[in-house]
Amino acid sequence: MHHTPIKNPILRGFNPDPYLLKVNGTFYIAVSSFEWLPGVRIYQSNDLVNWQHETDILTTQIDLRGNPQGGSIWAPQLSYADGLFYLVYTDVKSTKRPFKDSHNYLITSSSIHGPWSEPVYMNSSGFDPSLFHDMDGKKWILNEIWDYRLTTGNKSAGIVLQEYNPEQKKVAGPVYKIFDGTELAKTEAPHIYRHGKYYYLITAEGGTGKGHAVTVCRSEKITGPYELDPQYPMLTARDKPNSPLQSSGHGSIVQTDEGKWYMAYLCTRPLLGKAAILGRETAIQEVYWTEDGWLRLVGGGNAPAIETEIVTKQAAEQKKDTNFYDEFNGLLKKEWNTLRILADDTWCDLDSRPGYLRMIAGESIQSLFEHHLLAIRQKDFHFSAVTKMDYHPTKFNQMAGLILYLNDSSYLYAYITSDEEKGRVIRLLRSEKNEFILSPEKIQVEDGEIELRIEGEGAEGQFYYRIAGESNNWHPIGPSQNLLFLSGGFTGNFIGIAVHDMNQIAGSYADFDYFKYQGLDE
Repeated sequence: MHHTPIKNPILRGFNPDPYLLKVNGTFYIAVSSFEWLPGVRIYQSNDLVNWQHETDILTTQIDLRGNPQGGSIWAPQLSYADGLFYLVYTDVKSTKRPFKDSHNYLITSSSIHGPWSEPVYMNSSGFDPSLFHDMDGKKWILNEIWDYRLTTGNKSAGIVLQEYNPEQKKVAGPVYKIFDGTELAKTEAPHIYRHGKYYYLITAEGGTGKGHAVTVCRSEKITGPYELDPQYPMLTARDKPNSPLQSSGHGSIVQTDEGKWYMAYLCTRPLLGKAAILGRETAIQEVYWTEDGWLRLVGGGNAPAIETEIVTKQAAEQKKDTNFYDEFNGLLKKEWNTLRILADDTWCDLDSRPGYLRMIAGESIQSLFEHHLLAIRQKDFHFSAVTKMDYHPTKFNQMAGLILYLNDSSYLYAYITSDEEKGRVIRLLRSEKNEFILSPEKIQVEDGEIELRIEGEGAEGQFYYRIAGESNNWHPIGPSQNLLFLSGGFTGNFIGIAVHDMNQIAGSYADFDYFKYQGLDE
């Protein structure tokens, strides 16, 4: 056996709500994608130490147009039985209180790479569905239940359980309320495991922010009643303001071939103690079962650990490679994400100009429908991103460029546009929680290809430009920008390229020669 030291998080950047699964010696983690597509990212590992982005599951027949900020694909859960992978997930259509329209679906595939079946509708009573395959062959769907009658802001009212009939492809029979939650409240993310004589229910409580926690309870019958862990919560940073990992919760567990147990959970690393620019990330820690049958962290206590270790069969070393480069030859790299619509040849064209990506303009930066943006997760506090582009706008309301994008309320955009007096210009705009600021500076640039670059270092970021072909002659675009506002909500910051045309639908296009991201964290 080898004891491999690692540092958390194991999945850097926006990778929330992890569900950890082992199938035939291979480990998988499924994470939430929210309004970003393809939906449900899957990471794969042979040793729990190093992970690779293996595939994405929701790649066809998914349309999230009009879904609200922070809605769409929540808390996927992956399971394996009967020679099939099962995925359950929520598509959140509305989050306006007091109600929440959260529709739960199930799909299956014989391979993690698909093809996946048509979605089977489960219910809409609450989010975070989970599927449990019992030893007697029965299958059970769990989910948080949302009660609009509650006077609290968060209206999660506990966990419900109902049998799923795979032949009829629907839930049926009585609905069992198996857990009301504790005073930590906001109970969600239910997962059931069978260990020894008990069914164990692992839940998230306290909300996905500073109060987040993992709470465990158990029962000899799957339908309850469930006994609460007397030392709950079993993992949390809610009372540990100096912990480098915050907002820790939403746990799932797995047993290795060596007999060790591990829990994956989400966490954040807030800059200056307040701004989680990278979003909610995924961490891992070893856990064990006590003699009296409760789940505990190896090493004692209930604190998330930024330094821990994994027991492996073979010698291993944790590696970090967050770099990304796309020269736009052939197919788009799978790392790319889009907002609410999938990238397809109606607006992402790799054939019209060989060696370039031609992006047809979409609607505005704040559109919830046709936003033509390609972006990747920011995975490092210190990073560099650069692109080379060719764009010839003729109107002031046509724009294309390099963007930092948290959501439709908060973004930072260096772009090429047209000005009535100066012609083709580079400008910088900023939206901070819906407060829009357009920099007065207009940088006149002649026709030809332009390179745009962003250098981010913690809380500060600086945009630059140069005429393509100039060697190391970078010019700043406006002053250095404070980036702390690119945090909050359910996602993390993304870095990408975009084209917008508010003069005419598909009225312009930009050609991008390459996009390169370098992660500079140690």
